Amino acid sequence: MKVLAAFLVWPGVFVFGLVGSYFAFSSPHPILAFIVVYFAAFGLLALCERLLPYEQVWLDNDGETFNDVAHTLLTKGMVEALSGLSAVFPMLAAQILRPLAGLEFGIWPNGWPMFLQVVLAVVVAEFGLYWSHRIAHERLFFWRFHALHHSVTRLWVVNTGRFHFMDSLFKIVLSQVPLYMMGAPVEVFLWVGAVTAFIGILTHCNVAVRTGVLDYVFSTPRLHRWHHSKDLREGNTNYGENIVVFDMIFGTFYNPDRPSSTDIGISGTIATGFVSQLTQPFSRKGVSEILGRKPRSNR
Repeated sequence: MKVLAAFLVWPGVFVFGLVGSYFAFSSPHPILAFIVVYFAAFGLLALCERLLPYEQVWLDNDGETFNDVAHTLLTKGMVEALSGLSAVFPMLAAQILRPLAGLEFGIWPNGWPMFLQVVLAVVVAEFGLYWSHRIAHERLFFWRFHALHHSVTRLWVVNTGRFHFMDSLFKIVLSQVPLYMMGAPVEVFLWVGAVTAFIGILTHCNVAVRTGVLDYVFSTPRLHRWHHSKDLREGNTNYGENIVVFDMIFGTFYNPDRPSSTDIGISGTIATGFVSQLTQPFSRKGVSEILGRKPRSNR
């Protein structure tokens, strides 16, 4: 029974989320309806973490739950927190910013079926997500903000939204602006937000899923655990947020034939308090702590 469940959880939750989103977006109140669907998917994964955990130790409290929730509230917005700590912000941004965007080239294929428009939008957004994520690992200026996300020592659905607001802003600019400029309609943004929302909680869940061939299309828990590894040869891989096409194109796809890493975290030190975690990347001492460097002598 557990073997069957391991194969069904990932596609089951993802399809549940997308089908639910279809009815939500067709309703008079799409955002509020999506919140209900998202909460349901979040709850299903939280239950699966208890019944079918990938790493038993990750079920223990690490003392960061408050900070994980607080960062999600700040970074993604209060409404997103009410939706289950993950993905409403892109939807709100689409409805607020898209009509105000003055610079657009009007090249979006509005005549395509919505399914194909969404596929195209996911690929376009993913290009920006991939490079913003990779840059955050390869450039210390950006790593100082992204390290907060990697500082966790366990993966579970709640720390999906544990991002510094500067890190999230960088990702939003590189992934959303191209869609704005191409003239993508609001409905497309809603669907990209939904796809990102459900894949986001799935990649971080502590569930012993078996994803098989899906690993070569989507960002899955197996691939993302390698990305969180302390070993940089493993960690500086699998940058894709939704799909892995750009990891394959640019040579950063990593999927060895063995169980993915549970030795996760960073070599540096992240401050313990919520406010301190926000301010730490802006001071020289804080950056040294994040990078794991010894403080310079004043002499």
